[in-house]
Amino acid sequence: MADLHARQDRQVALHAQGWELARMRFGGRAFVRGVVEVSNFCREDCGYCGMRRSNRRLERYRASHDELAGWIIHHRPAQLTDLNLQAGEDPRVVEELVLPLLRTLRQNTALGLSVGLGTLSPRVYPALREAGASVYILKFETATAAHYRQVQAPGTLNERIAHVRRLAHDGWSVSSGFIAGLPGQTTDDLLRNFELAAALPIKGCSVSPFIPGEDTPMAGEPVGDVELALNCIAALRCMRPGWVIPAVSALNLTGGDQPGSGYGRALRAGANLVTINLTPPSRRHNYVIYRRSRVYLDEDTVLSALADAGLSPSRTSLAEHWERQTVLADLAACR
Repeated sequence: MADLHARQDRQVALHAQGWELARMRFGGRAFVRGVVEVSNFCREDCGYCGMRRSNRRLERYRASHDELAGWIIHHRPAQLTDLNLQAGEDPRVVEELVLPLLRTLRQNTALGLSVGLGTLSPRVYPALREAGASVYILKFETATAAHYRQVQAPGTLNERIAHVRRLAHDGWSVSSGFIAGLPGQTTDDLLRNFELAAALPIKGCSVSPFIPGEDTPMAGEPVGDVELALNCIAALRCMRPGWVIPAVSALNLTGGDQPGSGYGRALRAGANLVTINLTPPSRRHNYVIYRRSRVYLDEDTVLSALADAGLSPSRTSLAEHWERQTVLADLAACR
């Protein structure tokens, strides 16, 4: 395992190794995805998330089909190959918005479609597949059961893992992830995140630095170390060169040596997925996973970050990429 606390020359070497592995495996290209945050209702009560159900100060919303469909179909950024529909755990918005919107987008675009909707009833997952989604994002957050309970993550860790395994078994391309720097996280907890990620049937993994959420029990805790999160990204790339690893916008909220440095540095450490926020401006300030003062990455910012990292946008979607990998694996198994 790479030194997750590396600094100076050792950190430079670790990040360079991550970048080179990603460049070799993906040909110097990174995936460009859009995200729409369709609802901030949530039935969970996570200790680190501002959308937790106990937060009575948050103005809740659910977007509508007509509010989103026309903009995505006719005005999305030209480099976009994928779209992720994201929400708190809100079964109602899945039925009322996500399913019909997926059908509309499948009929009118060539976008790869992904969803990040938390753990749902087993009957809902096939409906989402039938509607057009093929990628499911379900983060395990922290891999130690006791720590998982301590931070009040969703349900139980075993339940979360079971849903990841069910989704992969049923044919989804699953991406997961964890938070670096959560309060109470030990070095052993951090290493267990890598062990669990390696053991799960996933095709990608994210690392988010801990950001104290507004109106949460952890609001007064210190911000996670951006250097630790970046080292984790490089270590994930070294562990699984073929994974899709996002550069998350939260990296630009943790400080660093210059404004906005975290996001670009993630790409130079081995990340190969960037995300443009397409949530309607009138909704964004109420999607408070961390803080209302968020970093919204537009097309120009994302493309500039890619260019600075020596990368260019992928011409294929995540869905196409993973489908191709599955076909190649099947062919190899038949030899």
